[in-house]
Amino acid sequence: MKLHWPSAPLLCLLPALALVPVLVVVVPALHAGGLATWGAFLLGALRPSLEPAVLNAVLHGLQVTLATALLSWALSVLIGAVLALISADVLWLSQGGSPWPGRALRVVLALPRSIHELIWGVLLLQVFGLHPWVAVLAIVIPYSALVARVWRDQLDSLDRRRLIALLQGGAGAPAALLTAMAPVMAPSLFSYGGYRLECALRSATLLGVFGLGGLGTELQLSLQSLRFEEFWTALWPLVLVSVALEQLLRLWRLRRGGADRFVEQRQQLWCVVGLVVAVIGGALWMQQLFPPQEGALPWQWPPLPDRAALIAAAGELPWLALMGDTLLLTVLAAGLAIGLPPLGLLLWHRGGGTTLQSLIWTALRLLPPPLTLLLLLLANQPSLALAALALGLQNAGVLGRLLLEGLEQQPAERRIAIEATAAPPAASWLYGSLSGQSHAYLAYAAYRSDVILRETVVVGLVGGTGLGWALIEALSSFHWAAIALLIAAFAGITLVGEWLSERQRAHWLEGSSPRGPEVLLQS
Repeated sequence: MKLHWPSAPLLCLLPALALVPVLVVVVPALHAGGLATWGAFLLGALRPSLEPAVLNAVLHGLQVTLATALLSWALSVLIGAVLALISADVLWLSQGGSPWPGRALRVVLALPRSIHELIWGVLLLQVFGLHPWVAVLAIVIPYSALVARVWRDQLDSLDRRRLIALLQGGAGAPAALLTAMAPVMAPSLFSYGGYRLECALRSATLLGVFGLGGLGTELQLSLQSLRFEEFWTALWPLVLVSVALEQLLRLWRLRRGGADRFVEQRQQLWCVVGLVVAVIGGALWMQQLFPPQEGALPWQWPPLPDRAALIAAAGELPWLALMGDTLLLTVLAAGLAIGLPPLGLLLWHRGGGTTLQSLIWTALRLLPPPLTLLLLLLANQPSLALAALALGLQNAGVLGRLLLEGLEQQPAERRIAIEATAAPPAASWLYGSLSGQSHAYLAYAAYRSDVILRETVVVGLVGGTGLGWALIEALSSFHWAAIALLIAAFAGITLVGEWLSERQRAHWLEGSSPRGPEVLLQS
């Protein structure tokens, strides 16, 4: 008997079923005392603290976060571009050699890419101690590998006929590669590179939550001490900066879309110059915020565990429970992240519904998941479902924004035609609006599921579940054998998740709209 799968628009909604098991656990655990605390938290948004000491601390924290994000973003884009080029098959084939050096580099880059920047931050803290450059390094290492992977995929997927023609015409390999590939690659390179700046800002804030300085540290301290007025004093500037950055990048992409070839080439040159200036400016900014201390940067390598210690640690850890909790956390959080945005728009897509949901998604993606989890814990008990809710809400903010942008840019003829048949409003939106974006949305959702698997460590460190919690316990006891095994396990499952998400992404992109690949680059 032939199986009939639901249509793509319905598949966008089905993951929202994850809300059922989450609510079954979370709702009975609500306690009324926490509701009053939530009320005080919301009131704090209307009357943030304006005390000079608080404002000075927030201003310094904001500068640290911005400088960290700017420097780490610019460095990772430049390093990632170089790594993408030398790991691409097309480079080695254009030189007339074997592509194995590039493929070997891709294998090496899989490890830094698979480990979340938070784990890098915690590990580097053990090596260098509390130093402002630790946060920069923690972002640069995985981001460079991520940029290299995305851009290398783009480079190797391009049509090579122009390159071959130039080589056969006697052009040198570097000149032919630059002439044939750069104009085609530039739009995707700069679109993805610009979006990584938003990601760097979120990562810099997240690392601050775990004590690496900046605005995240101010938010964490204010929330833990229930000083909600001070919390909002720190959160409002972050909201304003994030929204301004998002709008600037959006305007830049729109202007680039209408630029002619000459203007585009000039913009590409200025973008490269801008990256170099950002590196220099970010480094000087960091130096101004943290004057150089006497002596060299202190560092000490942790002891390497021997074989006996690794075997003993492997027997101590409850692998089945750790893996099971991590995967269950991923499934629930991914279901919420994928299903909630289309479900919300299906239920309320007229009047002010779209605007209100856009504001909610903006707030959700700005607040780091550990802080969302701490807020939820004010009125609930710690559980895996609560951790999944915090992680799912933050990623729903990211997916909701992309879905809304896609819906805004597609023609409305199909929806209007369906409405003319007297179809119900929900059905006309589902098959007239969401249908045109569903393949691209599901393709990006596949990628986002991979990101969520990597981010389970973030809520695991706070929520007491999965590999993240085991890792923080091992770090607190300096159990280096367990740390090595847990990081290896985490890298292993994230690489498997990456492979699965790539297969699903390729499947959905086959039937996506022309904007599908562009949406996918917003990762």
